[in-house]
Amino acid sequence: MKNENTRNTIIFIVCSVLIMGIYYFAVLRPQAERRAVQQQAQAEQSQTADNAARTALSPQGPTFVTDRSQALSTAARVPIQSGTLKGSLSLQGGRIDDLFLTDYREVQDKPQPVELFRPQGMQNAYFAQFGWTGPNVAGGVPGPNTVWRLTNGSTLTPTTPVTLTWDNGQGLRFTRVISVDDKYVFSVQDTVQNLGTQAITIAPYGSVQRQGVPPAAGSSHIVHEGAIGTFGKPGDYRTEQKKYKDWLKEPRIENASTGGWLGITDKYWLAALLPQQNEAVETEFRVRDLNGAQQLEANVLGTTRTIQPGATATETQRLFAGVKRAEVLKSYEQSLNLPRFVYAIDWGMFWFLTRPIFWILENVYGLVGSFGVAILALTVIVKLVMFPLANNAYASMSKMRNLQPKMEEIKKKFKDDPQKQQQETMALYQREKINPVAGCLPLVLQIPVFYALYKVLTVTIEMRHQPFLGFIHDLSARDPSSIWNLFGLIPWDPAMAPLIGGLLAGPLHLGLLAIAYGLTMWLQTAMNPPAADPVQRQIFQFMPLLFTFIMAPFAAGLLIYWAWSNILTILQQYVIMHRYKAENPIDTFFARFKKSPA
Repeated sequence: MKNENTRNTIIFIVCSVLIMGIYYFAVLRPQAERRAVQQQAQAEQSQTADNAARTALSPQGPTFVTDRSQALSTAARVPIQSGTLKGSLSLQGGRIDDLFLTDYREVQDKPQPVELFRPQGMQNAYFAQFGWTGPNVAGGVPGPNTVWRLTNGSTLTPTTPVTLTWDNGQGLRFTRVISVDDKYVFSVQDTVQNLGTQAITIAPYGSVQRQGVPPAAGSSHIVHEGAIGTFGKPGDYRTEQKKYKDWLKEPRIENASTGGWLGITDKYWLAALLPQQNEAVETEFRVRDLNGAQQLEANVLGTTRTIQPGATATETQRLFAGVKRAEVLKSYEQSLNLPRFVYAIDWGMFWFLTRPIFWILENVYGLVGSFGVAILALTVIVKLVMFPLANNAYASMSKMRNLQPKMEEIKKKFKDDPQKQQQETMALYQREKINPVAGCLPLVLQIPVFYALYKVLTVTIEMRHQPFLGFIHDLSARDPSSIWNLFGLIPWDPAMAPLIGGLLAGPLHLGLLAIAYGLTMWLQTAMNPPAADPVQRQIFQFMPLLFTFIMAPFAAGLLIYWAWSNILTILQQYVIMHRYKAENPIDTFFARFKKSPA
């Protein structure tokens, strides 16, 4: 019996590790993340109180306004309007600092578009600015506080660029032409005319700046949020990432690069500087102290150039400010020759699985028009790929189920001789050509696929707010239905229950999809050969119930995948068990309804 116990032990260990892993990712870590967000919010409230106290004593302390229109009114502005963006840019500093993504909503059922950039003066201000450095230039160069003059255009659109000018009063005239395409890229063309009598040496720069980390940003461990960029030289580029919490601990990270790109990323949104791809640049991720607040910056410094009297120099920089949609990133990667721009999406360590899975989902979605149906189709594809291995495994399990009576006889016959039990059991396996560990291989191989799909549903914008089956409004969010109000038949919110509302809406939340998953897992477990050890048998019987609660908080799309995968597995097992005439719970269940012969 040692060989059988070894099989059961291996299956038990695999399942236990899977349980602990899923429980950690689905329950423990989200709880820790929520606590961290709450603690950060409390710390920010405390910091705000301290700032208010310091401001009363010193005018240097940071103060914020909550009214966006008030922050926008501090400088003259140029409206921005395209098919995907709306907002404005400030003539002070020429900053692009007021920007909304019009194709996306903050909340699915509300009209408020997603805010990307936020103007200076508001808490968590977020913007991009461009300029020149030249410490010894008489009259100075345009910087963050330079007030530009609008000399051409009135509204920035894909067909109408705007022109800004500034004269430093010492023979230097700066002209800036800002344009935007029909998606998410701004082009900033800066021209410098040296009308003076002395040569000047200057260098262009670009900067994306975020003043403080919003409480909700950077709280997820499965999604990268923070600094991101691709650096190197043609043929040898690498992508580097630094999460917000790690970035704050390492206030300056520098890289030399030929072209590339860098910026600040959130889960779905990205602000990235795109220098000329043939230009040698110096880049840095930096954290500065801004009067008691932390300012995070992604900076790029271009090549220094000397402009002789009467000469002109021009530099074009670009800014991506938009959504991390795969086909959009890929199109810019190709049209602007940006290295690895599609890796602005956090595909993770299993990128070789996540990218193909996403490709399948996206293409099937294009055919059927439903991401839910695409997930069902993906499940069928995964099952077809694993079909030969699974077939052998289920055949082995059916044979083992048929051998249960013989194995019981061996146990009874040699109950006082464990060594003889082992020898006879191994001989039985050899005669019947059974691999006792084959049953756990399909489960082990599906774990990376499950994780990769989890990653895809979490990080890709394509699944965000995608409905399915009527009651599922967002496949990337948890199932909104609940057993505690009979799936909406009772007009009552379980979260409002006294004392236990938090449990019913949290760890004990059970939706229709989670229950369907639990039932299919129970049936699949019942079709497997029972473990020889009574304790292990009880554990396996309890696992479907445990997994039902563990899986309930996961994205609805994941539950659809796993429950549908279980159904397909059950059908495959049922056919194979019939072929080998193995007893199975489905036939046993229906046999109860058959009339006994007269």
